[in-house]
Order: sequence, then C-alpha cells, then structure tokens
Amino acid sequence: MKNRRFRSPARLLVAAIVLFLSSAFILLGLKDLKPLTFIMAAGVPMVFYLTTVLIPRLFPADRLMLAVVNFLCAIGILVLYRMNPQQALGQALNYAAGMGAMLFFIYFVRLAQRRKPLVVLLISASAALMVLPLIFGTERNGARAWVTVMGFGFQPSELVKVLMLIIEAYLLSRRKIIAAAAYAGFCLLILMLQKDLGTALIYYGVILVMVWAATRSYLYLGLGFAGAAAGGIIGYNMFSHVKRRVAIWINPWTDYEGSGYQIVQSLIAIVNGGLWGTGLGLGNAYVIPANTTDFVYAIILNEFGLIFGICILAMYILLFLRGISIALRSGSRFNSLLAMGSSVLIALQAFIIIGGNINMIPLTGVTLPFISYGGTSLLSSLSIMGILQGVASLNDREVEEDRELAMAQGGYQ
Repeated sequence: MKNRRFRSPARLLVAAIVLFLSSAFILLGLKDLKPLTFIMAAGVPMVFYLTTVLIPRLFPADRLMLAVVNFLCAIGILVLYRMNPQQALGQALNYAAGMGAMLFFIYFVRLAQRRKPLVVLLISASAALMVLPLIFGTERNGARAWVTVMGFGFQPSELVKVLMLIIEAYLLSRRKIIAAAAYAGFCLLILMLQKDLGTALIYYGVILVMVWAATRSYLYLGLGFAGAAAGGIIGYNMFSHVKRRVAIWINPWTDYEGSGYQIVQSLIAIVNGGLWGTGLGLGNAYVIPANTTDFVYAIILNEFGLIFGICILAMYILLFLRGISIALRSGSRFNSLLAMGSSVLIALQAFIIIGGNINMIPLTGVTLPFISYGGTSLLSSLSIMGILQGVASLNDREVEEDRELAMAQGGYQ
C-alpha cells in the first residue's frame, strides 16, 4: 500500500507531461497542417514515457533526475520544431545518441575510479581533442572552437567536459593538486587560444569548486577568484569581441541595429511574452538570430511566458540540488567529487546562458543544457547526467550492502 501511494503521484506527473507534449504538438499541427507534426505529437510523448518509465526498470537510474532531464529534452525538441523542423529531427537523433551515452556512463563510473591507466588514456585523448580546433578548426562568433569532419561539425571542448570531470575527480581524490592544476591550466590555455571564453568560464568555475571541495582550502579559493579576475581583465583587453559583448551588456540600445540586435530582440520577445506567453506558434522570437542555440530560453519566455520560464529554471535548480545530495551521500571521495563537478557544470552552464538571455550578465556563446540545438552539447550534457546516475546507483548499492550486513549481523546475534 505504501509503495502504491508513493508511485501514484509520479505516474500522474508523467501522464500530465505526456498530455502536455501531445497537446503542444497537436496545436502546432492544427496551425501548419503538416502530417509530420501529428507524427511528432505521438512520437515525442511516447519516447518520453518509455525512457522515463522503462529505463529505471532495466538500468540503475534516479527516477526524478531522469524524468526532469527527459522533460527538458522534450521541451527542446518541441521548441526547435516550432522554429526549425529540420533541426528538431536532428535533435531527436542527437537525443537518442545521448541516451545511449548516458547509459554507457552509468556503468563507466564503476570502472574509472580504480583504473590509473584508463585515466592516463583519458588525459591523452582530451589533450588531442582540445588542440584539434587550433589545427583544423573553423571560427564561429569570434571563437575557433569547431571542427568539421565529412560535413559534420562538432565542438571538441564539449566532449572534453565529460573527460575533464573524470580526470579532475581522479587526481583531486588522490590529492594530486599540482597535477590537477596543470591539467586544468592546459585546458584553459587552449580555450583562451581558441577565444572560446564562455566554455573557459565553465571549465574554470567547475574546477575551482572541485578543488575547494577536495581541499576545503580558502587559500586556493581566494587564489582561484583572483585568477578569474585576472583572466577576465586579460580576456577583455586581448579580444575585441569580448569588449563588444561587455559594451552591449552595459547598454545594448547604443547599437540596437548592429551588435546589440540579438540582445535587444531577446528582451523585446521576453517582454512581449508576459506572464503567460503569446502562445505556442504565435510568438515573434523567430526574429532573434541564433534563436535555437544561444537564445532558446528567450523563445520559451516569449511563447510560454515568465511562469513557465521560472518552472524551467526551477528544474535546473532541482537537478543541481539532487546532484549535490548524491555527492554528499557518496562514501567515496572520487564519486563525491565527480557528482559535485557534474552538478555544478550543468547549473553553471544554465545560469550563464539564461543570465545572458535576460541581460543579467554579458552574453557568451554556450548552449542551454538539454534544450538548445547542438549534437555535441546534448551528447555531453546527457553523458554528464549518466555520470550522476552512475554515482547515485553506487550510493544505492552501498546502502543495500550496509543493510544486508546489518541483517546478517542481527541474524548471528
């Protein structure tokens, strides 16, 4: 009876989300009368239901985190379909690959913690991936961070995010502070050379939190903040596009038809959305450049409204708090640092892009996790959730082993 009471609200929530997604795609279908839209109205909710309900039965997974992540991915496909159906179909394929990566990393976490040769291999692979854009890369929005292979473009630094978490957690769990700092310094130097300062900010923030969690040293924390300030000043003076973005942040209206056009249109779209939104398919956020990548949150606020936007923000906060809880419950330093870094990375990246969309902070070219269009971004975000799920499953296994040990001792007595 108790188990039934617990499951009933979860089932109602899943059913409500399925109904919401179906209704949303049907509304778009009634507007454009395309058969593909009605296929999506059946397919997307069905995939959400299957991944949310069946995966925890087949694989060790935290049900709450899985439901939240699947919902965010489904919202991303919905919003992308509204703006660009072709990108939405591509994102659906990216989502399928990302779910496979998530399941892989659930089990990979168990292998990584006691495999020194594996970590050495990861360091070599991440170093090779990081330097690829400097040799073969193409420049987008002022940053040379993309590599194109056979017509397929990807961002190596997105993939290295996952490896970086594992490497830093391994080194810091063994108190190899100098080695961890050297690896971090190498990654940040390459990102600076690529002029990819948004990703550099994420790397720096995550590594700083992991170092503090591993050492609890306020000296390192203070040095980290000093280094961040120095890096910001150097980046501002070295790169013209950074100066331009800071100027736009201070007053985007000074050049609202030029460099400030994106943020001005984003703010107008957000204001037009109000509390309840203009309605799905009825907004004007399509005028914003990069509306499916950098400004996807502005679309959500425009068509779904501020209240729905706050709910999306609350989901990222929930993922962060859930991840921190997993880190605190872990009995292993490696697992704890891994979960801590993963939680901070998703939360920090979400804050940076949402803050940029509403002009709280200068805009940087990073994606909104799980929602923005981008194959490597979605793949890395779902891989990071796989890491969190893997640590959570290890925590559950430790609790079960303690319970069995306690029962065995009780039986002997």
